[in-house]
Amino acid sequence: MEHHLSQALILIVFLGVFSQWLAWRLRIPAIVLFLVSGVIVGPVLGLVNPSEDFGELLRPVVGLAVAIILFEGGLNLRLHEFKEAASGVKRLVSVGAAFAGAFTTLAAYYIGGLSLPVSLLFGAILIVTGPTVIIPMLRQAGLNRRTASYLKWEGIINDPIGALLAVLVFQYFAFTGGGDAGAQEVFIDLGWAVLSSVALGVGVGYALGQAFHRTWVPEFLKAPATFALVLVVYGAANTVFDEAGLLAVTIMGMVMGNMNLPSMNEMRRFKEYITILMISSVFVILTADLDPNVLLHLDWHAAALIVVVLFVVRPAAVLLGTAFTDMDWRDRALLSWIAPRGIVAAAVAGVFGPRMVEAGYQDAELLLPLIFAIVFATVILHGFSIGRLSKWLRLS
Repeated sequence: MEHHLSQALILIVFLGVFSQWLAWRLRIPAIVLFLVSGVIVGPVLGLVNPSEDFGELLRPVVGLAVAIILFEGGLNLRLHEFKEAASGVKRLVSVGAAFAGAFTTLAAYYIGGLSLPVSLLFGAILIVTGPTVIIPMLRQAGLNRRTASYLKWEGIINDPIGALLAVLVFQYFAFTGGGDAGAQEVFIDLGWAVLSSVALGVGVGYALGQAFHRTWVPEFLKAPATFALVLVVYGAANTVFDEAGLLAVTIMGMVMGNMNLPSMNEMRRFKEYITILMISSVFVILTADLDPNVLLHLDWHAAALIVVVLFVVRPAAVLLGTAFTDMDWRDRALLSWIAPRGIVAAAVAGVFGPRMVEAGYQDAELLLPLIFAIVFATVILHGFSIGRLSKWLRLS
């Protein structure tokens, strides 16, 4: 067993890095090759079965990897970029996210035929537009800084927000049965989760930044100390509320990324290397873990739902959410189409889908295959079209 696990880990890491290199050589989105590699070694050849190989360690490992990825994304959220794209970003992560969640829920209920609780969970999960997918796409598409900032800020901020809302929906229906009596308690817990996440992220990020400024941490320990505290903050926030750690580490990264820390460029480059490795490996793991039998649950209702999410919900949410802002029409047009989903959406669906089934909502078994179908569709369609669309709109 130990020998097989070692071989599985080696194969996963190799495939992730090789996919990155092959994508660079062929000039195609690396995410597409991650998905193909995972499908080949998992469902097709059966060389890797993460659920059996990793057992109960699979979800914690994926969670820690996502936390580090979001922290590195927070490091890249610079306030001067936010000021440049401020009104658009504010709308995308507030009004736009609300429209996206509401429209997706309605589509899942009326078109997908899902129950209202599962539809609400589906809508919360699809608020996210994963930075793990967007950032590699931006690297290949060569978008101008303003347009790239919209996509980057939306993806990194909406990821933890969507995860928290998914937890809220799950707790409300699974633990209170959807009654009014437990709603107040759930919302109070969510409020504490947000406050504690912000406090932890700001406090630890600022304290660590000050320690770097005052040279209390030697150069060779800066990166290890940062990684250790990222994991501590993630774990501490999760004890208050499930998945609150994603918000805490994102805020921690934002704080440290805007403190003009000495040697931050070197640290950012090192973290980028680690993040690329983790994105590659985690995508291969999640795709290899996909049971092909779950896709058999998808019928024409699911196909229609996926089409509506891609071609109706996203454009409507962006165009309505950013109405009467100073955003260029070309930026709005690009954002109306580009909204790939990634690791966080797949991981959250993988966690709460089975738990909703256990709570008595049998149609929740469709949640994971639906999310994976949307991940596949958005990664392939958006990955291959963003470069051509950006050139056609003159946003490169």
